[in-house]
Amino acid sequence: MYEIKSLKLGHMDNLIYLIKDKKTNEIAVIDPAWDVDAIFNAADKMEGVITQIFLTHSHYDHVNGVDEVLHRTDAQLHVHKIEDRFWGGAGRNATLHSGGDHLKLGSTELKIHHTPGHTPGSVCYELDGNLFTGDTVFVYGCGRCNLRGGDPEAMYHTLNKIGKSFAPEMTVLPGHDYATCPSSTIGQQLNGNPFFNIKTLHGFVDYRMNKHYRSMPYGPVS
Repeated sequence: MYEIKSLKLGHMDNLIYLIKDKKTNEIAVIDPAWDVDAIFNAADKMEGVITQIFLTHSHYDHVNGVDEVLHRTDAQLHVHKIEDRFWGGAGRNATLHSGGDHLKLGSTELKIHHTPGHTPGSVCYELDGNLFTGDTVFVYGCGRCNLRGGDPEAMYHTLNKIGKSFAPEMTVLPGHDYATCPSSTIGQQLNGNPFFNIKTLHGFVDYRMNKHYRSMPYGPVS
């Protein structure tokens, strides 16, 4: 019923995703940034029309293509209501959401999960066996919490919730290609991602804020 296309764009190895509903040919873009022409070229090759924009969060490297996509289309922008306040996205006429909301892309349905930590209103989008995680979960890493809006305590609780809420075979589709592979599964992250395996809040905060300076690409930690 749907098709997913990923694009690696920009100097920060952003992963931008296009989801096409095959029944209506509508396309949603997750976190449009850096090279909007490449995004539209990919949509053309998918033989679809961009009608929606889904934001995982509002840091510049994930939203710097939003205004151009809105200018070139009639697409509807979707963002968590807390993130909209944090971002200050006034004037973009976004549809605001809460965790647990469902989105419709033609006949395709996604669920929004509020996953604070990297920013206050960060979200992940669930589509069947796929989880688009933005900068909440990387392959063998997680988003920084020392940038504006970051909260390592919130990230600790978010990752614990993710680890318990999704099946091990759920595919993780992150917002950056920072690892030895561009995607993974929840099970692989539970086994090899250090941020899923620190058992105390104090230990997590210390590791995230003070000790985790490993060079990329990220890889599993035994």
